[in-house]
Amino acid sequence: MQIIHTATELRQILNNQDNIAFVPTMGNLHAGHIRLVEIAKQHAKCVVVSIFVNPLQFGANEDLASYPRTLADDCEKLELAGAHILFAPSVEEIYPDFDGVNLNQTMTITPPLIANELCGASRPGHFTGVATVVMKLFNMVMPQVAIFGQKDFQQLFIIKQLVKQFNLPIQVIGVDTVREVNGLAMSSRNGYLSIEERNQASQLHETLQSIVTQIQNSSQLNHPIDFHQLKKIAISALENKGWTVNYVAIKSSVTLLDATVDDKHLVALAAAKLGNTRLIDNIEFLRTPD
Repeated sequence: MQIIHTATELRQILNNQDNIAFVPTMGNLHAGHIRLVEIAKQHAKCVVVSIFVNPLQFGANEDLASYPRTLADDCEKLELAGAHILFAPSVEEIYPDFDGVNLNQTMTITPPLIANELCGASRPGHFTGVATVVMKLFNMVMPQVAIFGQKDFQQLFIIKQLVKQFNLPIQVIGVDTVREVNGLAMSSRNGYLSIEERNQASQLHETLQSIVTQIQNSSQLNHPIDFHQLKKIAISALENKGWTVNYVAIKSSVTLLDATVDDKHLVALAAAKLGNTRLIDNIEFLRTPD
């Protein structure tokens, strides 16, 4: 596996490649990331993985400084997984006008209005940072295929919109969330959890699964569905177990707008804090399963 730090060198190496799959990450890799690499290998002869902790998507009071950086360990995992190229640029390489203090001179991508809802409501500017860095990385790697995990469902939706709106010749593939044995979605932030919190963290997935089950049961019995009441009950259940709930939502998985009784393709999403750790999860499902 080649390790590259500059866009110039990356372009030189990829110059003759016309079959590239790209997996963008922020490092601190776990089994979920390795699954993305495995899927990428099924779609292209050359797999490029990036590791870049993007300062533009972190808010003022978020964990940019403490975000785990484990490059040596990540390299070993990627080598074993069969990645061909690791692109690990500096902040200055991605943001040429970065002055070491701020990114005020950076030109950014404005995402669609849905970016201001769900995670975007409590993290203003987050998806501007995501869309901007993904566009920059796409321009540097120029892949034919890009692989993303579905744990960040809103992020995946916005990236698909980015590709569509800017007419990029890239196929975006979403990969099912990889989970711990207890159902907890794998995340780099799980490392912040204590042993007790890690055991309790499965409650987020269980709450979403309860929503899915109730919606599907109501549909099969032809009973009316009260989405608002379902969300209210779910929030209360989590809060009673010690969670600080950011949101619980039921959306159309096609548009990411609020679900209606006519929508068949749905997604239940949640974000909540357990202790000081913010976790997100979602379940995409059919209102009436086949």
